[in-house]
Amino acid sequence: MDYREFTCAVEEKLNQKMTGGVKAGLYTSIKNNSTERTGVLLETPGVNISPTIYLEEYYENYLDGTSIENITEEIMEFYESIRQDKSWDHSEILSYEGVKDRIVFKLINTAKNRRFLKSVPHMSFLDLSIVFYVLLEATKEGTAAMSVTMEHMRRWGTGTETLWTDAVKNVKRLLPAEFFTMEYALKEIMRKNAGNGNASCGENLLNNDTKARDGMYVLSNSLKNYGASCIAYPHILEMIGNILKTDYYILPSSVHEVVVTPCCPEVKSVELDDMVKDINETQLAEEEILSDHAYLFERSTGKLHIGAKCLEGRGIG
Repeated sequence: MDYREFTCAVEEKLNQKMTGGVKAGLYTSIKNNSTERTGVLLETPGVNISPTIYLEEYYENYLDGTSIENITEEIMEFYESIRQDKSWDHSEILSYEGVKDRIVFKLINTAKNRRFLKSVPHMSFLDLSIVFYVLLEATKEGTAAMSVTMEHMRRWGTGTETLWTDAVKNVKRLLPAEFFTMEYALKEIMRKNAGNGNASCGENLLNNDTKARDGMYVLSNSLKNYGASCIAYPHILEMIGNILKTDYYILPSSVHEVVVTPCCPEVKSVELDDMVKDINETQLAEEEILSDHAYLFERSTGKLHIGAKCLEGRGIG
């Protein structure tokens, strides 16, 4: 059974099993880096919030021997854990006043998202682009967000500079930056995987320089969701420079976080580029890739370098 046949089989099985008038339909969306993902859209009568559950990972399980019946049961259980019983009041997005306190931004690769960028307000940041979205909800189960499009901006009567000004204020409150040693970050991942709760921000060096030192550090936001955008937060790169007391490299390990490593004579930028490319090719899904090379922050100038060419980031300063 190929992937298309699998998705159709799951859709059919769900419609046989769902109760209460819930209907399943296939839905394909364009994600980051122009990637396509197919899922089942589950619609509840009288409720305007319809989650899409993507099927790629379930297909991998099917190829490993899990039956369609068991996969359908898993999807139904997951749906029950996230379903909404009442409609979302969409009136708040009709005016800019209704969303201005929840406008935030993320970083995406410019070359891989040219088609998407034609439809949304954006700003250049080195070879990346800053795009805006409304963070509707953020819980431990996940986030609900809406991309800001040109049509939204026209309807709201606002401009890109206004979006940027408000987004910069909001990320500090909604998605604050967190900077950890790699050792601490790995321990927190292991603790979370062991079922001991969410990662703590007690060791966030941006809030409390504990003098802990490491060869590598991790920078992300509090949700670990599109946290690579923290490199465009005003003053964050300078703050890290003051903590490390040296120039440093930034390795875009995904759209969700970056790895920071202090400069030293033994480390060559071409080696770091190779490391980033290897991670992209072997560890990440296409939609999670941010860039294929490292960046260099020069502490004396407050500028971010890309390769041998120095470009000043819009968010720095």
